Amino acid sequence: MNGLELLVLGRTLMKLAGSAMPALGDESLPASVRSVLVDVTQHPDSSVGEIATRTGFPQSHVSAAVARLQEHGSVVTSPDPRDRRRTLVRPNPAARPPLLIVSGAPADDVLLAALDDPRALPEVQAALRTLHRHLVPGRAVNDPHLPQ
Repeated sequence: MNGLELLVLGRTLMKLAGSAMPALGDESLPASVRSVLVDVTQHPDSSVGEIATRTGFPQSHVSAAVARLQEHGSVVTSPDPRDRRRTLVRPNPAARPPLLIVSGAPADDVLLAALDDPRALPEVQAALRTLHRHLVPGRAVNDPHLPQ
């Protein structure tokens, strides 16, 4: 695989991931912002730096996403009581329930729609799990829909 092929594959995976991310209420936020919300939902009271480490997004992007999610009413922030220079982010308990139900849903339907042959789904899932394991350090994939 050359650099161009890798770039095209990466862009294709980004589009698929964006399609697999849940929409939030009446407004559809970009997939990268929604993925920050998924992380905050799974790891409440995290700092922007911790979210950036887990998601792989630059800290500036996470900060902008958190600001947008605050405007949207999906998250709230507070100073870290142990270090007042840090800000902690958590889901807004007053948010409408659909905003809080954003955990990573399986991408099976999106992957199936992208495949020429639906029988290739297990092979593609296994390949994605392998890529994730080797290219996203420290992040385990715990999706029961993917083969181990």
